[in-house]
Amino acid sequence: MATKRCYYETLEVTRTASGSEISASYRKLAVKYHPDKNPGDEEAIARFKECSEAFEVLNDSDKRARYDRHGHAGVNGGGAGQFNDVEDIFSAFGDIFGDIFGGRQRGGGRRARRGRDVRCEVTLTLKEAAEGAHKKVTFHRHESCKTCEGSGAAAGSKREVCSYCGGRGQVIQQMGIVRMQTTCPQCHGEGSAVSNPCKPCRGSGQTAKKVEAEVDVPAGVDNGMQIRMTGQGEPSLEGGPAGDCYCVVTVLPHPLFEREGQHLICRIPIAYSQAVLGATLEVPTLSGPMELKVPAGTQSGEVFRLRGKGLPDPRVHGVGDLHVQVTIEVPKKITAEENELLRKLAELEHKNVAPARKGFFDKVKEFFAPEEEHTEVEAS
Repeated sequence: MATKRCYYETLEVTRTASGSEISASYRKLAVKYHPDKNPGDEEAIARFKECSEAFEVLNDSDKRARYDRHGHAGVNGGGAGQFNDVEDIFSAFGDIFGDIFGGRQRGGGRRARRGRDVRCEVTLTLKEAAEGAHKKVTFHRHESCKTCEGSGAAAGSKREVCSYCGGRGQVIQQMGIVRMQTTCPQCHGEGSAVSNPCKPCRGSGQTAKKVEAEVDVPAGVDNGMQIRMTGQGEPSLEGGPAGDCYCVVTVLPHPLFEREGQHLICRIPIAYSQAVLGATLEVPTLSGPMELKVPAGTQSGEVFRLRGKGLPDPRVHGVGDLHVQVTIEVPKKITAEENELLRKLAELEHKNVAPARKGFFDKVKEFFAPEEEHTEVEAS
């Protein structure tokens, strides 16, 4: 399979290019490789599709951020996989560069634009994020007004053809040999207007509705990732395809684990004797408890890896690891027997430790005694 080119290279812009610079470069390349300007040239059509794919990603701030972090894998290998043919590109980006030559229309009429995308949120536990889940989500979108059946006109009236564009929804501007077709400023591309609007929808032809839908969350999703629910967005006002709903993922923090990409980190306190002599610990994992052998002489902060006990990544193969970090816990209170044993150990190690019992004022007297003795010697 051929290697996919960098989107920035495809659009001939730098990685720091602004949105307006990206749009301007796309317009220029769209004119250069437009199918109407290059009839029968398959290479030009391929370049036209490639530029549109790159623009579809870099023109969207969320997709661009994912692409900058993860490359093509961050946008599932290609942001414009939805474009089955050139007509799909015209439907998506007609408003960006217009019908550049003013003559590409479906069925001789004005092209129907797809509906707008909407967003919703889904909240997951870490275990759900690791294993995948089937969740219900709610969001708002518009649907056709039942009173006017989507026309926007009150009963007994109808929409009137826009006098500015003659009902085409588009106006054509001539610039040298290029004719640019843009959205009509008066009817905003609808081709018609309402003089007596429907009251429930205020002439829009649509009413807001709360929608409940189900979404399949793939295993390994992380905070900020988006799941596309195709066709669940706003309906098209012109009879085109509906938009999509992008479900934004939030993963709740876990009391035992910290997450770093596909890997998990768990910090476990152990006793001094366990660190010195070695021990077998029962450590938690997302799939249940597991035994971990800690060797003798383990140091505080040492990390042990449990392979395959992390999380998968929905964009790549493989599963992360669980990193168990042990810390030596020093107790604040000990028994008399423990105190005696530790002092014997200190004697064996020739370590100087604080006395077992000594009052505060005894310590103060001891602290100042050498100074007082030194003063008396000087006086004599």
